[in-house]
Amino acid sequence: MEQLFNIFRFTTEDAKALEGKSIEPHVHDFEELIIGSKGKISHFIDFEDETVYAPFVSFVTRGKPHLLRPQTHDDECDLWVIRFRSEFMSEVIFKMYGYFHNRANVTLPTDEIFARLTTLCQMMYDETQRPSPGLVVIKQLFMTLLTIINHERPTNIQSDSANSASETYTHFLHILEENFRRNVKISFYAEKLFMSERNLNIVCHEVMQQSAGEIIETRKLTEAKNLLINSNKTIAEIGFELGYNEKAYFSKVFKRKTGHTPTAFRKEMKQLIS
Repeated sequence: MEQLFNIFRFTTEDAKALEGKSIEPHVHDFEELIIGSKGKISHFIDFEDETVYAPFVSFVTRGKPHLLRPQTHDDECDLWVIRFRSEFMSEVIFKMYGYFHNRANVTLPTDEIFARLTTLCQMMYDETQRPSPGLVVIKQLFMTLLTIINHERPTNIQSDSANSASETYTHFLHILEENFRRNVKISFYAEKLFMSERNLNIVCHEVMQQSAGEIIETRKLTEAKNLLINSNKTIAEIGFELGYNEKAYFSKVFKRKTGHTPTAFRKEMKQLIS
């Protein structure tokens, strides 16, 4: 996905047009949030197949294999689909990973909540249709939507078997948010959690299918993208701020993970925004 942010509505007619068509498991290079006010989805993710009836929220992180089929229920389907790059919402993306890591599909309790969510979706969509959409406006509306979801999201959705890993991973993310700019090793985080590096890696693999080092590096690079887009700091300044002592090493890591040099990424994103 080239855009930083995209939103569209999936209707009853769209769901009926999809009936009988084959959908293969796939991965996205973007984050995807689905707000379902009518209908249902059949969602295979994290090696489980679940049918979820509206009203619901579904969040699929970038790179996670899944298969999602929207369907009608009571002959209706109404979904808002929001796709965005992690750097667009770098302030909250890792909190979302924490909120949804152990359950991608969450049913919220009342239709009243969804009236507010769908209103915000419509406002974001309307803004994208303007000749010069305001990304700042969209970002603030999206932040409000995420705040409502987090406030209303059930807190007791974890299974007993998942509690230990989930709690440890959540604590790890909290410590990461406070320290990812520092040049510290994985052992620093493991010691803060009173565990070994090996056990921290086991938890991270269980929850996100990534090592602790990969998650730390992803957090650094998500912030690097944010700074490249939203600041005039030099490449060296950004790298140093995120714990990379050498500009060349920072650029090498950035290109290995993103396919672009920091300079090329900044140029491409500024062109997209303008």
